[in-house]
Amino acid sequence: MPKKSTTPRRQWLKAALSTGLMAAACAGLALSASTAAAQAAYPAKPIRLVVPFAVGGVTDTSGRLIAEQLSKRLGQQVVVDNKPGASGNIGTQMVAAAEPDGYTLLLGFDGTMVINPHVFPKVGFDTVKDFAPIGKIGDAILILVSHPSVPAKTLQQVIALSKTQSGGLSYGTSGTGGTPHLAGELLKQRTGANLVHIPYKGGGQALTDVLGGNIPLVYTAVAGAFPHIKSGKLHAVAVSSAQRAPSLPDVPTFIEAGLNDFDINSWVGLLAPAKTPRAIVERLNNELNAVLNDPAVRDRLNTLGITASPGGPEKFGRDMARDLSRYAAVVKSAGIKAE
Repeated sequence: MPKKSTTPRRQWLKAALSTGLMAAACAGLALSASTAAAQAAYPAKPIRLVVPFAVGGVTDTSGRLIAEQLSKRLGQQVVVDNKPGASGNIGTQMVAAAEPDGYTLLLGFDGTMVINPHVFPKVGFDTVKDFAPIGKIGDAILILVSHPSVPAKTLQQVIALSKTQSGGLSYGTSGTGGTPHLAGELLKQRTGANLVHIPYKGGGQALTDVLGGNIPLVYTAVAGAFPHIKSGKLHAVAVSSAQRAPSLPDVPTFIEAGLNDFDINSWVGLLAPAKTPRAIVERLNNELNAVLNDPAVRDRLNTLGITASPGGPEKFGRDMARDLSRYAAVVKSAGIKAE
């Protein structure tokens, strides 16, 4: 008995398979087009910028400046939402748990992002895993200043003087676990300086005490110390940035004073929840960099003691990871814990 031909059946199967594949491909293309269209239309509604600190501080002020400028460029309002508490942990945790759609952003601060995870037993977020870096806004240069009565004028002289003091040489900062505190601890670890940390409830109180001669040294931001340096009420020992501060070009860096790779600044940046679409991150980064390259914005940031630092998301991410790693060792060695 002759075999029944299977050619028509095979042809039917091939046609069905081809049709199915084409339909799947069309569906995939439609989904891609839909996603691309949604991202191209971003932003389609106001964006919330969470500032994890109270209204009025330098971090809040810089965040409001950036929000104002981004609103103009994006064509949608960027609304600042202050969520203070637990040294920035509460607001930061809120953004970590937010929908990754580009409509909830974080004003990240180095103290919260790379120091708090080491000094608090639990912060409620993972700096590396829970966030998509958008870009650094800028660096706040830190400076070591002394009362004019202190005989040591250079960094090396301060280190040498501290080693002759049985009770150590005191330095004030804005508080335990802040970047100035960790910078002071790192200075001790790198040089063997006999320095004693005196924490205050804010940099302003620390400056008041050094101006009154109650403590010999203060590690603080250039912006707060600048007018007192210019008036001669304080002596500038050195800045801990990689380059000299534009506002104090005659003050050497710690690196110039003999400490290789001693580059420590406080910084502020923009972040989104992890898994935010890459197209949205790139759009926000492009607009942020355009804002930071505006001379008027740079000047306004300078008045806050912040040097604009435009750059890509990847570099900002690497900088955060570097700081997170190096501060872990400093905190552990110094036994720093949140108060």
